[in-house]
Amino acid sequence: MMNGVVNKALQATLLLTVQDTSGQGHQVEAVIDSGYDGAITLPPSQIAGLGLTRLTSVQGQLADGTTQIIDVYRATVIWDGQPRDVEVDAIDGPTLLGTAILQGHDLQVRFVVGGAVTITAVP
Repeated sequence: MMNGVVNKALQATLLLTVQDTSGQGHQVEAVIDSGYDGAITLPPSQIAGLGLTRLTSVQGQLADGTTQIIDVYRATVIWDGQPRDVEVDAIDGPTLLGTAILQGHDLQVRFVVGGAVTITAVP
């Protein structure tokens, strides 16, 4: 089980540990976005700082309806206490957690400032 909190903007958030190329963990605050079907996003500057390996580029549609070419990287995150390899989309803005990483989990959110966010693996 993983726990997060609802922030002042009423966004469900989770502290996520992303490993750099040497295996050192770096915590980032991620906003849970059920409208994003990828695993996670990180800003390109943070990806460069972590030294992540680029896999490919894809054309993607952003929430504002625009399309752009998005570089995709490989990263290891600590998910439910275990290392998990995920694809990371390089997008400026806040770090997002999408439905690809949430697959196989229940998400419960109490939408009040400071409310509990709970992510639990489906048995």
